[in-house]
Amino acid sequence: MGIFEDDEDDYGMDFMGRTPKSTYFETAKTANQNIVEQELEKMFRRLAVAEKMLEDRGLDEELEREIKATIVDQEIEDRINTVFIDLVSSIVTQCE
Repeated sequence: MGIFEDDEDDYGMDFMGRTPKSTYFETAKTANQNIVEQELEKMFRRLAVAEKMLEDRGLDEELEREIKATIVDQEIEDRINTVFIDLVSSIVTQCE
């Protein structure tokens, strides 16, 4: 699974009662902080690129309303979980 790729899996709680988000924060607290910072910077860079691409295509009020409407969408929640999973994977792989 690559970054920002979505599949049909449910990323709810795992068998230990953790979510991808809580797993990320647990990992980020104990992992090499340089690696954590590098991975966060990569995520922010991707976000900045995506925002620039939207703006270059004419981000207007209608699109802005659509973005706000999808913030609570289940597909978006799944993508957020995928981002957390990818972050944990990247961090753990580099810390080994």
